[in-house]
Amino acid sequence: MLPSQLVLWTGMRVFWWIGPVVILVIIPLLDWIVGEDGTNPADEDYERLSNDKFYRALTFLFLPVQLIGLIIACWLWAHHELSVIDKIGLATSVGLAGGIGINAAHELGHRSEELERWLAKIALAQSLYGHFYVEHNRGHHVRVATPDDPASARLGESLWFFFPRTVIGSFRSAVELERDRLRRKGSGWWTYQNSMLQSYAVSVVLIGGLLIGFGWAILPYLLLQGVLSIALLETVNYIEHYGLLRAKKANGSWARCSPADSWNSDRLVTNVFLFHLQRHSDHHANPGRRYQTLRTTDESPQLPGGYASMVVLALVPWIWRSVMDPKVLAHYDGDITRCNISPRKRERILAAYATV
Repeated sequence: MLPSQLVLWTGMRVFWWIGPVVILVIIPLLDWIVGEDGTNPADEDYERLSNDKFYRALTFLFLPVQLIGLIIACWLWAHHELSVIDKIGLATSVGLAGGIGINAAHELGHRSEELERWLAKIALAQSLYGHFYVEHNRGHHVRVATPDDPASARLGESLWFFFPRTVIGSFRSAVELERDRLRRKGSGWWTYQNSMLQSYAVSVVLIGGLLIGFGWAILPYLLLQGVLSIALLETVNYIEHYGLLRAKKANGSWARCSPADSWNSDRLVTNVFLFHLQRHSDHHANPGRRYQTLRTTDESPQLPGGYASMVVLALVPWIWRSVMDPKVLAHYDGDITRCNISPRKRERILAAYATV
């Protein structure tokens, strides 16, 4: 909605690209200017804050804004007033907004209320990433910060290697998890109870309806915005657990996820945009907490910037590693063996730090 009005009133077609400008430039700058907010809600306010319908309404309202924006974009893609470059810029902006929509789905999908769970599936429809609903809740949260988790990045692993590994691995994991769940219920794969099929059915209805309404000419732009939505989500996943490894119990099993197993950031502006996603340590340690009640703790490792800033760094692997590898090592008091290391680079990394 925003780029269409900016172009209309200014005539400056560069505003079709407002999405990457806001997310990759403006928000990181505001993060540095505004700074951090390390305050936590008081314990006595937890119940009142958790039940405050205002915060729940914000996640609900994101969906109509997201869908209206998508419909406006489809109308613009279907007509000839925009050049191909303008349409690509608009698809990029829509896709990045869709990535934030996946974050809204993330918040809704953690809730026990049936309405919010269905709204999560609707929020995922635009990005065609319905298996996230299954894998994130029943896969990622169980295996986070271990080598078994496709959504936990490893020390030495670039974003560009992580991206195909997590997309393929997360889909496979979701299929296995949902198949096992249905088997325990005595049901086969092809059933209305299949959460993955439910999510993808919503995508089929949405995308099919848009193609019927606006024509096949919009398909390349729908696919592009979907890929970019997924790319933003998985880049944030890359940032959230890079190099972190949970401790093991005496019996060899993984210890319970603690606030030390996720990267945190108290940068205020990005936290507002992402429903406090950056207080990720508390989210994993207490996944039932609603976003407005999430806390920051001294135990949580802190990123040097907000997620928006770190996304920019992650795009350039040598810059990312020069910033983050020392922070991972410092988090484990210099013991490289306690990190979640990329298997492909394990010997090289161990040898490099053995000489330090």
